[in-house]
Amino acid sequence: MPSPDPERPGLFIRDPYHYSDATLLVPPPLVPVLEWFDGHSSTLDLRAELVRITGEIQVGEIEQHLFDALNEAGFLENERYLTLKGQREAEFALEPFRTANFADSGYPANLPKLRALLTKEIGTSQGKETTVAIAAPHASPDGGWATYRAAYQALPPREQAANVTFVILGTSHYGAPERFGLTRKNFNTPFGDAQTNGSLVNELADAAPDAIAMEDYCHAVEHSIEFQVVMLQQIYGPQVRILPILCGPFVKSIYESGLPEDTPRVARFFDTLGNMAAREGRRLCWVLGVDLAHMGRRYNDPLRATANIGEMLAIEQRDRERIDKIAEADISSYWSLVQDRHDDLKWCGSAPFYTFMKVMPGVKGELLDYHQWQIDPQSVVSFGALRFG
Repeated sequence: MPSPDPERPGLFIRDPYHYSDATLLVPPPLVPVLEWFDGHSSTLDLRAELVRITGEIQVGEIEQHLFDALNEAGFLENERYLTLKGQREAEFALEPFRTANFADSGYPANLPKLRALLTKEIGTSQGKETTVAIAAPHASPDGGWATYRAAYQALPPREQAANVTFVILGTSHYGAPERFGLTRKNFNTPFGDAQTNGSLVNELADAAPDAIAMEDYCHAVEHSIEFQVVMLQQIYGPQVRILPILCGPFVKSIYESGLPEDTPRVARFFDTLGNMAAREGRRLCWVLGVDLAHMGRRYNDPLRATANIGEMLAIEQRDRERIDKIAEADISSYWSLVQDRHDDLKWCGSAPFYTFMKVMPGVKGELLDYHQWQIDPQSVVSFGALRFG
């Protein structure tokens, strides 16, 4: 991403998977050189580009310094990167629980401060006993407290959820397409350990193994479920029971044709989760951790997006068209809108919504809140709160 410091311009590089904790700042003149690290170009190609940029013949020192910096950071696809990746994924597999990755960045790590914040911003559930699902944002809570509040206050009261497992369908920002990420680990947060329902995880893993990444490392770095767990613990207590599922994007359906379930492994997962939903009934409550459109320069659009004005008014209209189809339980029309223009709105919640609608057919919803968040001066993320049931 562009450097956030105007006094130190350039390209800021980090690893969202945290295989490497290094960060690099590539100065503006050298940014074009990164294109030559493509696995196809030769060292001579790289040197020729450096000569063109610098106007100097002797560029060996610059070349070596750039290579060493990228290599040491683990930002080249080579043996060092594969070693870092393997080590970190093995560490996660052995960890006794899923650590709170966003405590102190997305929300306070200090428990009294966290309780006070969530008591103020979320309060308690005030919804109906008939609520079977909510959709809430997974954006930074500071960007959308009103929308989080609208969603979580729509959940059933605490006393009516004593024996409930909350199925959390989160967006997998880093996971493989047409795959679902599972883990048996409990989720540790400042509140304590939310209890993952291992028997339900095992049932899914046994019935649809080719659709599942088991002990998916994406859980270690993903925020779309962690934020929901913290909110649920505030309302239902630290040991709330969960079934955390990361939904990878349905790329084949969006960019080629057909429906997500035309991929056999996806169909098997839908069938298994749908049978589980029918059997468990009200012992399951569903939470979708989803954002909607991602527009602007941050997301490779020529548009300099500003919330709630100009072209973002048309984006809101298109968001609401999709939301209306979701609320009507019209899965066919909803997915047709997503496929249109290959989802140029970049709804990162499209797969969790489709998964829920597929396994809970006919459940209608209502929009409780819609918001456009100015994530940076040129980019906007939209999200909403929905209640189903």
